[in-house]
Amino acid sequence: MTITRRTLLAAPAILAMGPAAAQASKITLVVPFPPGGSTDAMARLLQSHLQTKLGRIVVVENKSGAAGALGAAQVAKSPADGSSFLVTFDSHAVIPSILDKPPVDVERELMPVLLVGTAPYVIAAGAGRPYNSFADVVAACKATPGAVKYASVGIGTLGHLAMTVLGSKAGVEIMHVPYRGGGPAMNDVLGGHVDLIAGSAALVAAQLGTNMLRPILQLGRTRLPALPDTPTAIEAGFPDFETLAWWGIFAPAGTPADVVAAMATASKEILSEPATAAQLKDTQHMTLLLEDSAAFKTFFDKQVAYWRKVVKDNNIKA
Repeated sequence: MTITRRTLLAAPAILAMGPAAAQASKITLVVPFPPGGSTDAMARLLQSHLQTKLGRIVVVENKSGAAGALGAAQVAKSPADGSSFLVTFDSHAVIPSILDKPPVDVERELMPVLLVGTAPYVIAAGAGRPYNSFADVVAACKATPGAVKYASVGIGTLGHLAMTVLGSKAGVEIMHVPYRGGGPAMNDVLGGHVDLIAGSAALVAAQLGTNMLRPILQLGRTRLPALPDTPTAIEAGFPDFETLAWWGIFAPAGTPADVVAAMATASKEILSEPATAAQLKDTQHMTLLLEDSAAFKTFFDKQVAYWRKVVKDNNIKA
C-alpha cells in the first residue's frame, strides 16, 4: 500500500498505520490575524483534536496583514494536497473589493471546506450617551450632522460596512472612527471618546455586565438569547437587512474532493461535541452551522457579491 498525503488525511484508520505513517506529513492551519482573536481560538481548538483524530502533526501559524489577505495568499500558494488550510473570519469576503491589488484571488485560488457558524453584529452605545435606540442615533445625526461617531475594528470591516448601509438607508451620515482591533475600539467607547461601537456579538456581549455599554441594535434575523431586549435591524424598520460574523475553513483550489471532505468531516465531529458547541455559543454567541463545501460556497459567493456592491456604491478604500 502506498501512503500518500491524501490517504493519510482521508483514511479513517490512520491511527492503525503506525507512528511512521502518522508522522509522514503535517497539517498547517493558517490564521490570517494575530494571536488572541476568535479565529485564532477556533484554529487552536481544532488543532489539538485534529491531531488525535487524524494521527498527524497539526500546527497553527498566524500570518496577519492586509485585512487577512497575506495569510489567505500563503494558503492559496501552498500545495493542494491537504497539508495547508485557512481558518478565517467574515472579512475574507471583503478582500476582493476593499484592496486595490489583493495578493490573492479568494474566489478562484481558494475553495470552501466548512462554514463553521455565524453570529450577528451588534451596535451599542456608551452608557453615558443618550441613545436608547437606533432611531435616537438617526434623530441626533439629523439634528446635528457629524455629531455622532462610531468605532469599528477597521476600514472595510463588516462593522464599518454595515453602519454605512444603515446610515444610507436612514438618510444620515454617522462618522466612522476606525481602530486596529476590538480592544482599542471598545476602550474608547467605554472611556466616552466615541459614541457607538459596531462589533461582533462576542465583543459587545463581553461588556454587558459592566453597565458601561448599552446595546441598541442587533443585525441578525432573530434576537440573541443574550440580548433579548435589543431589537434586530429588521424590527427597527430595515427590511431584510442583516450582517453576520462568520467563521470558516478554506483549502487551496484544486485540493482533492476526498481530502476536503475528510477535513470537513473531522472538523464537524470536533465542533459538534456538546462541550465544544456550548463553548462556541457561550463565548462567540455563535449559531453552529457546520455546512460543507457546496453550501459554504453558495453562502460565500453571496457575501462577496453583497459587500462588493456596498464598497463600490460608497467608494470605500482600505
